[in-house]
Amino acid sequence: MTQGPDPEVRPPATRLVGRVDDLSFIRGFLGNADVQGAALLLSGEAGVGKSAVLDAVAREASARGVRVLRAAGVQFEADISYAGLNQLLVPLFDEFERLDNPHRDALRVAVGIGGGPAPDRLLTSTAALLLLRLLAAETPLLVVVDDLPWLDRATNSVLGFVARRLVGSRIGFLAASRTGCDSFFEAGGLTEHRLGPLDCVSSAELLALAHPDVSPAVRGRIVAEARGNPLALMELPAALSGEQRATLAALPTVLPLTERLQSLFAARVAELPAHSRELQLIAALDGTGDLAAIEAAAAGRAVVDDLVPAERGRLVSVSAGNRRLAFRHPLIGSAVVELATAAQRRRAHRALADVLGDQLERRAWHLGEAATGPDETVAALLEETARRRLRRGDALGAVTAMTRAARLSPTAADESRRLAEAAYVGVDAGGELQDVSRLLAGAWLAHPDTGQQSLHAAAAAAFLLLNTDGDIATAYRLLVGAIEAGDHGFDAADAALVEALHLLVLLCWYAGEPELWKPLFAFVDRLTPASTELLWVLTRTFADPARTGSSVLPRLAKLIAAVGDDPTLVVRVGTASVFPDRLGDFRWATRRLIEQGRAGTAPVRRHLGALMHLGLDYIHLGRWDDVALLAAEGLGLCESHDYRFFAWYFQYMQAVVAALRGEAATAAALCEEILRWAAPRGVQGARFFACHARALAALGAGDVETAYRQACVLNPPGSVAPYVPIAMWSALDLVEAAVRTGRTEEAAAHAAAMRASAMAELSPRLELLVLACEALTRAGEESLALFRRALALPGLDRWPFDTARVRLFHGERLRRMRATAEAREQLTLALDAFQRLGAQPWLTRTAAELRASGRSAPDSARPKPGALTAQEVQIATLAANGLTNKQIAERLLLSHRTIGTHLYQIHPKLGITSRAALRDALAELAELAELAELAELAELETDQDG
Repeated sequence: MTQGPDPEVRPPATRLVGRVDDLSFIRGFLGNADVQGAALLLSGEAGVGKSAVLDAVAREASARGVRVLRAAGVQFEADISYAGLNQLLVPLFDEFERLDNPHRDALRVAVGIGGGPAPDRLLTSTAALLLLRLLAAETPLLVVVDDLPWLDRATNSVLGFVARRLVGSRIGFLAASRTGCDSFFEAGGLTEHRLGPLDCVSSAELLALAHPDVSPAVRGRIVAEARGNPLALMELPAALSGEQRATLAALPTVLPLTERLQSLFAARVAELPAHSRELQLIAALDGTGDLAAIEAAAAGRAVVDDLVPAERGRLVSVSAGNRRLAFRHPLIGSAVVELATAAQRRRAHRALADVLGDQLERRAWHLGEAATGPDETVAALLEETARRRLRRGDALGAVTAMTRAARLSPTAADESRRLAEAAYVGVDAGGELQDVSRLLAGAWLAHPDTGQQSLHAAAAAAFLLLNTDGDIATAYRLLVGAIEAGDHGFDAADAALVEALHLLVLLCWYAGEPELWKPLFAFVDRLTPASTELLWVLTRTFADPARTGSSVLPRLAKLIAAVGDDPTLVVRVGTASVFPDRLGDFRWATRRLIEQGRAGTAPVRRHLGALMHLGLDYIHLGRWDDVALLAAEGLGLCESHDYRFFAWYFQYMQAVVAALRGEAATAAALCEEILRWAAPRGVQGARFFACHARALAALGAGDVETAYRQACVLNPPGSVAPYVPIAMWSALDLVEAAVRTGRTEEAAAHAAAMRASAMAELSPRLELLVLACEALTRAGEESLALFRRALALPGLDRWPFDTARVRLFHGERLRRMRATAEAREQLTLALDAFQRLGAQPWLTRTAAELRASGRSAPDSARPKPGALTAQEVQIATLAANGLTNKQIAERLLLSHRTIGTHLYQIHPKLGITSRAALRDALAELAELAELAELAELAELETDQDG
């Protein structure tokens, strides 16, 4: 059996991907070689990257001033004695004169630059060792040898001799050899480090660096096939066509090999007997390793014993216990398929289909691969396979099966219909948007009438418009027009119609325009015999829940109880649960879906949906660090799968957390990015969410005027804005800002509108907000009673920030009514919660209230140097010196109302609640600033001394 030397694997960057631990081990092992010498053998399978690791180690050594000597085994020089030693010592020919005559002459003859009889092997080995030691006494040496098995026998003998005698020599020795390959090098007693395959993360990273044009789904397939082999990761994409690199559905069952990979694997397979190759061909195409099925498919032509030569050649392993056959590397199976003719492959597929009669999906697939032309029977089986795969969350597998069904369709209309459905599945769940465009084009080309009328095609096209540079209005008109023109008869059992209506729900919500909902409700009402339960509930809890959501809560509870593990159902029930605050009722299903997405076993769109829902859930739960992680994960998926439209969801999550933590600049930048993206596309829904985050950030900064304006964008005071459900979350912001800016009538009107709606019936959290708004707009004991009612609601520990915020309001009101002891109790509870959450602006404000009640607050709640702007310091100083707002305004050429707003912002920043406390607070702030300046000067002096 012939084997060539390992090909050199060079990633497209100087950094070796996935080899941090290996390089760390080698550095550590050879680290003392400069002082005492060391020898290490590196082993690994073909293409695993041994040469790249040797290169990296050699580069690092050279950078440290170590002299590096290199040699590599070459097949055609393997029979030339001392050819490898010649390679190694070429740079040292002039140094031979340092040796005494016998050793010098022996070495000169051995490497071919001197004449005379062949030298004694021991004399030559000793001469080489002496020469290296002499040189290492002046400069440390590193001897690097690649492909030991292909070095000649004499050189291997010398290197083995040298490697065992390096102690105290300042010489490092590093050599690489292919696992399982015989060599003349005697490795006994030397340390060996096995270079393993890359892990999945590193494999994906290397593939993305080397082939950024390959789609994420195709990358996943290549990573699975390469099994961590860097050469395979680099080479496999090169054997694919442009369409195959972009589209998972276009990939063959077994990936083709480049010539380079064939040289590693195919040559070994070609030497096997025909019967052995046939069994391996069936095994490669079967893909399960089930020996019983493989034997049955090969009945009469080959038997298991025919695999013995392949086992001996370490190509396959056969487990007698569980009757399984496995290739030592997946690319061996690819090589087997590559060497087979098309007729042989079709025969193997037919044989497998014959023995898999009770397994519809596998049988349909093999029949499809065996087909030589259109076949409606096989196409129908593949279409059913696609539906089964979709039901269990395998969207990409469904697209692949439906695409194959389309290609086998005898009629153009069926081909177009199936391609359109494949396109919709791809865009709705799969994450292969490049593939969607190709499939849609194919649907229209196959049968223009069917392609244009297909609801699947319209839905896919609408989403593509949305995700690129199109706008909501165009996508909406396209989908509504297709629904109106369809021949579905509004049959509730028509899957394409139901899917189109689910997408229309989202388009209406994204648009944020009430009138756009009317056609949707009309379509749903026309469904016969009746709308699907999920669609009906969704239109009530997601569109305008403050008016229609409470009536369907029992039906939503039944959907939640039956959610199961269908990724589409989990996400759609989640969407219906967002505004009634029911996401926590099946958090386990959402978390499981995220884990499946991370493992690559759930559709990307569904993975994104689950991340959104869990992030929103965690915002209310106060798990803000987790929100940040989920948002980062979501943004990464949006970027890698080109789901640009959904990025704003995750930016909103980041903005809200920043606002709640008092990171106003971060929140502002994120909101600005959302608005800049949403405005030209007409995505009002994204704008509303950004305004919610802006209102929170403004409240945290004490800018109540801005908070009021932003909250009013969502909902003008005095009514509950229809079809803007995020307005429920910002209702308390609006009322608080209205009260603090003196707009008491607007605040009262808005609290009354909330009470008149069904908002309080949706969840305890929303009822808490409604009662708090009412309490803020009432006076005296009536206000306190409302606060007590709010804080007596069940399950408030699930909403720590909202609850703490209401406790703060309650404590403020109690203190002003001279109920100091009760005020301290509420404020202390609020302060503890804000401190746990890291809600710094609210923590500072609560601490100020506590101090005003006569109780001290923790240092973490005290004002920080730089908390005020230069203008705020000027205004605060003038106010502390006794000037009125009007006098300050005249001096600074501002309006007295502006001065009042500034002071309203300054008080919580300084942790005070009255003008009388300004002087002390400014003195404390100046002292802190002076201390900070002294610390900075001390640090500068230390740096200069250093």
